[in-house]
Amino acid sequence: MELTVQRAESVEGTIKAPPSKSYSHRAFILASLAEGRSTVRDALYSEDTLASLEACRALGAEFERKSNGECLIHGFGCSPSTPEDVLDVKNSGTTLRIMTSVSALAPGFTVFTGDDSLRQRPMQDLLDSLKNLGVNAHSTKNDGKSPLIVEGGFKGGKTSIPGNVSSQFVSSILIAGACSEEGVDLEVEGNFISRPYVDMTRDIMEKFGVKVDYDKTGNSFHVDPQKYKSRDYTVEGDYSSASYLVAAASILESDLTIENLFSDSKQGDKIILDVVENMGCKLKLKSDEVKINGHGKLHGVDVDLHNAPDLLPTVAALGALAQGTTRIHGVEHARYKETDRIHTCALELSKLGVSLEERKDGLVIHGGKSEIHGGVVNSHNDHRLVMALYLIGLKVGDVKINNSSVYDVSFPGFPETMKKICRTRT
Repeated sequence: MELTVQRAESVEGTIKAPPSKSYSHRAFILASLAEGRSTVRDALYSEDTLASLEACRALGAEFERKSNGECLIHGFGCSPSTPEDVLDVKNSGTTLRIMTSVSALAPGFTVFTGDDSLRQRPMQDLLDSLKNLGVNAHSTKNDGKSPLIVEGGFKGGKTSIPGNVSSQFVSSILIAGACSEEGVDLEVEGNFISRPYVDMTRDIMEKFGVKVDYDKTGNSFHVDPQKYKSRDYTVEGDYSSASYLVAAASILESDLTIENLFSDSKQGDKIILDVVENMGCKLKLKSDEVKINGHGKLHGVDVDLHNAPDLLPTVAALGALAQGTTRIHGVEHARYKETDRIHTCALELSKLGVSLEERKDGLVIHGGKSEIHGGVVNSHNDHRLVMALYLIGLKVGDVKINNSSVYDVSFPGFPETMKKICRTRT
């Protein structure tokens, strides 16, 4: 699918933020690990989150999606069943990483695979860490990547894991560790990236009745053997997806209110509000919404996205359209996402005349140049890159994005949502 983006004059209206993808994944999985029936409200139904829901069904959960968007989930407790077939989790790294540990609670063998991109995502650190907990899991090609074979037998105990590849490894072990025989003591070694995502995991685990102890001054976690409890859970708005709405309102004249964004959210991507405010955009924050009055004149910033790597494409687009230099750093781990996001952002933005330099852990963008123009770019099968390139099109017009439909991974209906709030010259 090719998506052509035309220039917009302003952004106006009131809109509800899409549901959080990260919380939706976790809500579906924890409801499945609980005994009895849970109700998950306002969840995101995207390619990624549906992969988690289908994986949970393969392990024995039953679910029913209601017409009002609610999802009723009958969980399997801490005793999942062995899947009847190979689990294809498509492009969802979150599903693969969390469900690898969860599947170790089932008897027999579980086999995971995914699309070409997913089969390039590193998994060896998680497999090595699980081995210390009694789990025999390995890569079929012995390259530390999927396809994976996981043998049931999650005893628990002490283990460690490097913190510089994916916080999802930590979340995976903690979530399944509550159902292990002995519980888990987990030490995160070295640089602990994207820690807010683990804070999110702890938050929702507690809401489903499981407590995780941790050393507030270090990287140590402990979870006792516990039972997840079924509950009624409402998913909050997603700062990751809302970042494109926030950015659109920042690069143009705007009067936009985004509902369902909570000021006390544990989402690391909430930092997008600080980023655009530091770039010169005016914001008004309430407990459950954000109001943006943009004037379309931004200036460059220096920003560390260590804890919010998914914002790299959004901030890169903002930097391209701002006056002056924007330095994005601390995101070397973004090279291990759906694509090497540092490289693909640099490659595709340069096709539109953006002057930039690729660094090991980020980008240096010389923004606001008159040479920025429309053109044909490629998504590299990365949903976040599609939506970031869309922002450039809103400002300069005539940007054609090839293979653009991958936005469905996290933001179904993204172009329609943007058209609702973007005003063009009549």
